[in-house]
Amino acid sequence: MDRVGIEQSVVCCIATRPEQFEPILRWCTEIRSERLIPFPSVHPADPACRDRMRRIAGEGFRGVKLHPFYQDFFADEERMLRFYEEASRHDLLVVMHTGYDIAFPRIRRADPEKLLRITEAFPTLRLITTHLGAWRQWDEVREHLIGREIYMEISFGWDELNAEQAREMIMAHPDGYILFGTDSPWTDQAQTLALVKNLNLPEARLKRILAGNAALLLDTA
Repeated sequence: MDRVGIEQSVVCCIATRPEQFEPILRWCTEIRSERLIPFPSVHPADPACRDRMRRIAGEGFRGVKLHPFYQDFFADEERMLRFYEEASRHDLLVVMHTGYDIAFPRIRRADPEKLLRITEAFPTLRLITTHLGAWRQWDEVREHLIGREIYMEISFGWDELNAEQAREMIMAHPDGYILFGTDSPWTDQAQTLALVKNLNLPEARLKRILAGNAALLLDTA
């Protein structure tokens, strides 16, 4: 972060088993600072899921991280609807891995159509989709998500998209709904930052992507 001039980072955790909630929450509490903003994680199979969400909000964390492959769920299944309802009630951001995952079979756990149904069912839910809407499902992102008020962070959005395609998608999306993200340490922060700056976006839009939009979501503006 110091090397490339990044002032703040959101650190996302993933509970792959319900019993990981407490150690993850402790670690998030330990690392929390003005520069590091940790998001704890609740496993959807945790019988105390709702209580966990209330505790996370009560301890001042701004959001949680979900991963449908690591946590074995489909984004629009019944138990997840209760999760989104609780997140909305406590105004928690929900960062969800969306699209396929490089380490798993091509199962449609969090595809753009499911994400659209979720956002329509929970209009106050602040869902942040990852990897420019859905990793390696970008044709469907264009069809179902681009142009709608749905948050997208941009990490790993370049492996099958050239700069022209990425720029077209970003420019066609609402100005306040694109967020800079690197998925570090899986990718290098400097490399992702350079890719974004090389898209030749309008200066005002670039500033909102790199800082302004996230600052509003995180109440750090």
